[in-house]
Amino acid sequence: MKEHKARKRFGQNFLQDTRIIRDIVNAVRPQPDDTVIEIGPGLAAITEPLAQKLNRLHVIEIDRDIVGRLKTLPFADKLVIHEGDVLQFDFNSVPGKKKIVGNLPYNISTPLLFRLSEVADDVIDMHFMLQKEVVERMVAEPKTNDYGRLGVMLQYFFDMEMLIDVPPESFAPAPKVDSAVVRMIPVKHRIGKAENFEHFSKLVKAAFHQRRKTIRNNLKDIATDEDLQAVGINPQDRAEHIAPELYVALSNHLSAKAV
Repeated sequence: MKEHKARKRFGQNFLQDTRIIRDIVNAVRPQPDDTVIEIGPGLAAITEPLAQKLNRLHVIEIDRDIVGRLKTLPFADKLVIHEGDVLQFDFNSVPGKKKIVGNLPYNISTPLLFRLSEVADDVIDMHFMLQKEVVERMVAEPKTNDYGRLGVMLQYFFDMEMLIDVPPESFAPAPKVDSAVVRMIPVKHRIGKAENFEHFSKLVKAAFHQRRKTIRNNLKDIATDEDLQAVGINPQDRAEHIAPELYVALSNHLSAKAV
């Protein structure tokens, strides 16, 4: 079969390191009857060992040429192929609690992670290969340089752990950045629930709009010093000093005042 050339517009970098592939599959721990969705199967590096352990595997692929290749694989009868853009995919169209795995295209990773947050209640766990810098931001704790909007929003939905460091030479073509595998497990018992999630999301976005400014300045059109202090936030602090649960508390406080 003609060799597939990686397409830059789809952010394609194909995993070829057998040790990393094995470690990812072991982390997923697929059982025969599990509902598993793989995003971006590419040249089937992870797809094949997953399919060997599963009765059925859902795959989402935008590249028509790769879809054609997938249909010719020896285990194609186990695959349910969803051709199209993963950002437009309805994950609820696959019934049941799901495991989601993938070597995510780095050019769409952040919007895709936000999209996947919307289906957290129907997810068992997720394992993704991502740019290492993104994973560090996802798992970052308050009062660190990597902590920001992405971490706050994802930590609201998921417990996350960086599992595997992946060097550029594990891919073809080799990307210019280091990669890492992250495990994401939906939070079962939240410290606090955002009563108005849209308000919470907008609040966090505003808080990190200008990182060098204090939370008082960034939220001056949204919250007073009294509002901040009411939930235990120092108005002189910067956004990266404030834990996710305090953003939830502030959002709920402001939403209750508006009623």
